[in-house]
Amino acid sequence: MQFRHHPQLRADFPTLVAGTIRIDGVSADSIVDVSPWLATARERLAGSPEGQLPQVQAWRRAFTAMGLKPTQYRCASESLLRRLRREGDLPALHPLVDLCNAVSAAFAIPVAALDADRISGDLEVRRATGGERYDTFAGDVEHPEPGEVVFVDDAGRAHARRWTNRQSGYSAISAATSRAFIVTEALHEGAAADVLALLADLAAAVRATWPAATLLGEVLPSGAQGSLGAAATSGR
Repeated sequence: MQFRHHPQLRADFPTLVAGTIRIDGVSADSIVDVSPWLATARERLAGSPEGQLPQVQAWRRAFTAMGLKPTQYRCASESLLRRLRREGDLPALHPLVDLCNAVSAAFAIPVAALDADRISGDLEVRRATGGERYDTFAGDVEHPEPGEVVFVDDAGRAHARRWTNRQSGYSAISAATSRAFIVTEALHEGAAADVLALLADLAAAVRATWPAATLLGEVLPSGAQGSLGAAATSGR
């Protein structure tokens, strides 16, 4: 399986940097300490509201360019930071999801965690045709608007809508998940270094939480595509 961004999307957003990690050996019965990343996220919020962070502002500009109202549709990291600011904490869902959410908030960069066994063939980030199937967390079926940026597999299933706004319930991490595919994407100045640091933090935490798990990871700069079977130094 390969993960890639459509060339036209790369051309439209030339500052895009993505990182991926594949994890084999995840379980839901592990305990993960997310407090260090939440502390970092709270420090960010103490210095600036989430909407003024450069990482978030870059995504707001991207959403505006896609014809979306950025205060109606927020990137995942902005939503997490907003919830953390309002409620003081993030909900516990699954140890891997909790870890990804905390790291995402700490870096203010979206992180998506997908059940790899629920992805058919390759996964591409591209503009929708309108025929893709998207399953909500409530169990409803939607079809993305034509031109909307989605994560789509070879079966035509959309695993995320509005790019980094919302994942699908179909491939959400659950108690049954044993193989996970993690994607992080950033657009701001300095994104390459931040994505590398985020992947390093995430990989170290995964190894500490699931010592028997195997990891493969890589950073995908502009114009690149990645394979779930190809290892790179950034995620190891």
